[in-house]
Amino acid sequence: MMCDNDRINAALLTLHGESTDLIHSHLRVPEIRVNDLELWPLTFYREYVSKNVPVLLKGIGGKFPAVQKWNTEYFMKVIPEKTVNVAITPNGYADGLNFINNEDCFVMPEEKTMKMKDFLNTLDEQKENYVCYIQKQDSNLTEDFTELLPDIECEIDWASKAFDKTPNAVNFWMGDERAITSMHKDPYENIYCVIDGYKDFILIPPMDLPYVPYKEFPVKRYKNVTPANFEVESMTCHNSLTWIAIDPLNKKESLDLYPQFEKAHIYNVRVQKGDILYLPSLWFHHVQQSHKCIAVNYCYDMDFDIKYCYYKMLERLCNFN
Repeated sequence: MMCDNDRINAALLTLHGESTDLIHSHLRVPEIRVNDLELWPLTFYREYVSKNVPVLLKGIGGKFPAVQKWNTEYFMKVIPEKTVNVAITPNGYADGLNFINNEDCFVMPEEKTMKMKDFLNTLDEQKENYVCYIQKQDSNLTEDFTELLPDIECEIDWASKAFDKTPNAVNFWMGDERAITSMHKDPYENIYCVIDGYKDFILIPPMDLPYVPYKEFPVKRYKNVTPANFEVESMTCHNSLTWIAIDPLNKKESLDLYPQFEKAHIYNVRVQKGDILYLPSLWFHHVQQSHKCIAVNYCYDMDFDIKYCYYKMLERLCNFN
């Protein structure tokens, strides 16, 4: 007679098999070019949003003046004295895992303010063990970079029509090629625009939650980061945090520790200058980038509908199991 765990595992394997056959057989993010923006909101919603499926829109962001204008030289002319918030780490992993003092930890970056010209010079110098990234969220583009707003839209018209809402955050990203965003998921519909350079995304669908291992880690923060040294401090407000325990860039080690990760459906997609990636809510994503890559993303609140309810049930089953 099957025990509860066996029943749950059998059900999860059924979900995995059906999703492999019906949805994730090709492991390729669709790439399209949009010719008719008037009809696109309906098509976008019907074919991608309602199905929670990512899509890469080639060249659709090229109409933004920012794509032709934004680079180091332009920022040196327009906002050299602007004070910016910069995340600094010794290894590029801000809000990620690191092995420190004989234990795996979730480590937050040191945050410093500096003038934009100093940040850009740091990118040019690329000092060893000193990685800088503008990654502050909370709509930092509209709040902190107002001088750049004439070059970019504060919302994506076709996305706002499809989602029937405006974005609750518009974020500016720029940094070192060594800066890496560790695997995580967000409760947002994400419209990700690359303005200069490229971003490499590794994506895993939400229904693969049973095969994406989580673990509890102590929380630390980098401080006094220099090319020669760094320190870490414990976070008094957060003793521990549950975080994804694998690094998709080190798949062999991840599989040795968590063999179930082999079942995860992994998508790889490069978002080039002028491209826009629709990253659906709750999809796991890991991000790398080219040096001095510039990007803007628009975060729309997800609808907490039947898909979310099923996801929470899956989450509970995984925790029980």
